Amino acid sequence: MKIAEVCNVDFSLRHFVLPVMRGARARGHEVVGICAEGPLLDQPRAEGFRILPVPMARSLNPLAQARAFAALLRIFRAERFDLVHAHMPISGLLARAAARAAGVPRIAYTGHGFLFNQPGPPWRRGLSFGLEWLGGRMTDVFMTVSEEEAADARRLGIARRAVGIRNGRDPARFHPDPAPRAALRAELGAAEDDCVIVIVSRLVRHKGHVELLRAMESVPRATLWVVGERLPTDHGPDMTEDFARAARLLGPRLKRLGYREDVARILAAADVFCLPSHFEGLPMSVIEAMMTGLPVVATDIRGPREQVVEGGTGLLVPPMRVAPLAAALARLAADPALRARLGAAGRARALERFDEGKVIGRTLDLMGL
Repeated sequence: MKIAEVCNVDFSLRHFVLPVMRGARARGHEVVGICAEGPLLDQPRAEGFRILPVPMARSLNPLAQARAFAALLRIFRAERFDLVHAHMPISGLLARAAARAAGVPRIAYTGHGFLFNQPGPPWRRGLSFGLEWLGGRMTDVFMTVSEEEAADARRLGIARRAVGIRNGRDPARFHPDPAPRAALRAELGAAEDDCVIVIVSRLVRHKGHVELLRAMESVPRATLWVVGERLPTDHGPDMTEDFARAARLLGPRLKRLGYREDVARILAAADVFCLPSHFEGLPMSVIEAMMTGLPVVATDIRGPREQVVEGGTGLLVPPMRVAPLAAALARLAADPALRARLGAAGRARALERFDEGKVIGRTLDLMGL
């Protein structure tokens, strides 16, 4: 079969969609990636995948979306795909509509987080729900990474047969490893008995960086490594003042590492993973941390609460609140035995539920590949 994998930007294709592309190709199918052009497409192209750039826009600008839809329609009519597999809310809707208009025989969708479940004004949440409902009418195979959101889709009539497929990462890549731990800690000035807390995420407000930076002021026995950068298409405040304040107050206990390709090495060198998001789909970074054997502190919201077992593999705290987050981090920073116990249980849970090979296999099976 000839398959199109469609998402919004290069970051999404590189980190979320590429494993599906590899899995489909391994089963003998021709796979083409479609998204906005960007530097992170070098990796899939180096692996031999054909990538077709489309001017996707992460906004509600009707002219920009019309251009993206027209480009998708032209590609689908010219390429004559057997299956279009769409991802993300806006690009996913455009791809499904264009695929239907072009007569593509089979259309699949993976939701990575419903916008109507995110904090925001009622009009935006209502619009999001309406668009998801409309998209569901054009979808043969409807999947979500979150099992809770699959239940939402079934309950709300978006897709009566929605399936939660989870997310996955490769355990051969993410695992405890003492060699990089020692080397990287020495490189970044962390002693063996220091407690290193790490967050791996895009630098956007809803990932909870502001709360985490404030919480660290009350966790004097710990160092924070911040991995990630802000994408050109990200919206909202850039948190410059928040990071400047943290740099003044935390001093050498704050390390900003930027975008890194060696995330597995960084996780292996850390002691605690934290992701205090305001909303999520099913975060890959939490899976990566669990596979590496790190205890996870996350917010009690859709997605992370499917991953983290409170008191069993990590700690769950209310979103957008500094004091409970600080208390959870301080508890782990003070108790190496607790960190080890939670981390080991988290790794076992991740291997059982979030193994990339199993997740991709189930996704391909549901799409009939």
